[in-house]
Amino acid sequence: MFGLTFEKLLIIGVIAVFLLGPERLPLYAAKLGQLVRSLRDMANGAKSRVKDEMGSEFDDVDWRKLDPRQYDPRRIIREALSDVDPFAQPQRPVVARAAVNQDSAYLQRKRQREALGAGEPAPFDSEAT
Repeated sequence: MFGLTFEKLLIIGVIAVFLLGPERLPLYAAKLGQLVRSLRDMANGAKSRVKDEMGSEFDDVDWRKLDPRQYDPRRIIREALSDVDPFAQPQRPVVARAAVNQDSAYLQRKRQREALGAGEPAPFDSEAT
């Protein structure tokens, strides 16, 4: 409920007791109860009106499909552009390994480091700094 925990609600209640005082607190608690009841009645009225206007189709609607959290534009585009069944199990892609280039700069530096002795300093390039 809006990220409110029991502790936060308790703190809000204690603050309300101090701000409103014991004289006005029952009045505002009754008004809060009336507000909650009226909101619940409005929600139930809207639900019953939708159910009346939709008729028997209301029970056939899969409401989980209409959940906005299910919206993924990448999946929708992928399904629209592919001829593959979207409910089929995906195949694992086959990745071909490339041959290793023995003359790459990384491997050359690695060979130079391995060729250095224990007390020998690393090569220094004065133009690079």
